Amino acid sequence: MRGATTAGAAAAHGDPLTLRVGIDGRSFASPAAGVRRYVTNLAAAMARVAPDVELIALGGSADAVPAGMPRVEEPWHPPTNFGWSVVGLPRAAARARVDVVHAPAYTAPLWSPVPVVLTIHDVSYQRHPEWYPYRRDWVRRAFYRRCAHAAAQIVTVSAFSAAEITAGYGIPGERIAVTPLGVAVDAFEHGGTPGCELPTEISLPFLLHVGDLHERRNVGVVIEALAGVRRRFGASAAMSLVLAGVDHGVGSDLCALAAESGVPVVLLGQVGEPLLKALYQCATALVYPSLYEGFGLPILEAMAAGTPVIASRAASIPEVVGDAGMLVDPADVPAWAEAIVAVTNTPAVRDQLCAAGRARAATFSWEQTARFTADVYRHVARRAAPRMA
Repeated sequence: MRGATTAGAAAAHGDPLTLRVGIDGRSFASPAAGVRRYVTNLAAAMARVAPDVELIALGGSADAVPAGMPRVEEPWHPPTNFGWSVVGLPRAAARARVDVVHAPAYTAPLWSPVPVVLTIHDVSYQRHPEWYPYRRDWVRRAFYRRCAHAAAQIVTVSAFSAAEITAGYGIPGERIAVTPLGVAVDAFEHGGTPGCELPTEISLPFLLHVGDLHERRNVGVVIEALAGVRRRFGASAAMSLVLAGVDHGVGSDLCALAAESGVPVVLLGQVGEPLLKALYQCATALVYPSLYEGFGLPILEAMAAGTPVIASRAASIPEVVGDAGMLVDPADVPAWAEAIVAVTNTPAVRDQLCAAGRARAATFSWEQTARFTADVYRHVARRAAPRMA
């Protein structure tokens, strides 16, 4: 998919070397923090590394779309997210006269005047529907599957997710491009000892989990591990667990388990960028016990901040961590306790993880993500050009 190409429709806009890509403008204000980080950083990096690609926001809030990005107002569509995807987005693409549409989060037009690139971050809802016991979740699964099959090309964020998409949807590998996520290392690294200006409910030391709270995030295993550490070393060894992310229905159960176990837990909900950076820099370690991830962006951000990572040996997580963190069986509570003790009580282990994490994070960049994604745009535009000529 490498090499510069031009789209058949691009010449109509005056510059035959410009590829006009319409990106779903609503994604810049997505309720999913990971989606917002993905599209915002992708757009900024695309402007730096792909001068032949022009991103145009299709709909969405003018306040959320990045400054300077062209934007097309939303045409009429049924007032639902489904209505936007199947009616509004393709109409906006036609109005903007783009060469390619990029739907960056699971849903895409079922018809479009130009090829559609769809980003699927993971297919946990398809592969493990037991984690989503909502009455009408089968409707979402059916719609997501239909969107995937309608797209000209799928983009995903790890080799694990690519294999899962093939297994879950029957989409062949040649229609799936892996474009790993990135991290802006400068945004998270710090020099010297951080000031740790944190909300008053957080006390040092603490372990940190970043990400919305779902059943598959498996946070209870960390609470149980901390309870074991407390029994082993006494109350003076007690460490709190700070949870940064929107609660999707498991927070009360986690708090009940924590109260029963004597482990202090702080639920912060969604946090802004300054506090997130402070949390990474002040945490003893990031704990990421998830059972299923398409990528695991908080792991990369923690490593960029020089924060040791203890994470599950599951799904895509080993792809991201490499040998730069401690990988633990997600169900092995004693092993989680041992890893926490090692990071907390052994400076040599902590220093090695900090250095390895920073080095690992430096190999992931949003510029790389943008280059890979621009290659996908060019590929689908070139493939469509004979049909559109």
